[in-house]
Amino acid sequence: MTRQFACGLLLCSMSIAVLAPGRSHTQNPQASNASPPTAQTKDVDSIEHILAAVYDSISGPAGPRDWERFRSLFYSGARLIPSRRDDKGKITANALTVDDYVQRAGDYFAKEGFFESPVANRIETWDHIAHVWSTYESRHAKGEKPFARGINSFQLLYDGSRWWILSIYWEGEEAARPLPDKYLH
Repeated sequence: MTRQFACGLLLCSMSIAVLAPGRSHTQNPQASNASPPTAQTKDVDSIEHILAAVYDSISGPAGPRDWERFRSLFYSGARLIPSRRDDKGKITANALTVDDYVQRAGDYFAKEGFFESPVANRIETWDHIAHVWSTYESRHAKGEKPFARGINSFQLLYDGSRWWILSIYWEGEEAARPLPDKYLH
């Protein structure tokens, strides 16, 4: 019994040390970037604005995007995670850094027009965290019929002065797995 008590006391002490008031254990939002891009205040002052900024920064005709604006929306260490189902039904996910995404998408966007827009956003918040289910449609040109739809799952952090994206995890719609009606309105 004494050994269990001592182990419990040690774990409790370690927890108190880690969570002690006045000690900051958060990472600098842009610590990994040598010269972090500064976000436009209008892009990060609300959940609705940061979502609009993401969609706007990846959308456009074939050609370059404003990747500095895009990078300014993400917290250090953020991930973009597409998932897919292969022809045998196996589901996988690929976690990309922001720079991985910029490289891969940039090559594609250089040759192809890409316009992604939200159909509906379901926003849940508590204190400094937010989760958004954002149903999207993708087009090669404005006004065209969508070539893809799906759901982006955004996880966000409010640091007291602005919103940051921690991750975007998405899945594309498939004929055998259509989007539920509750995510279309």
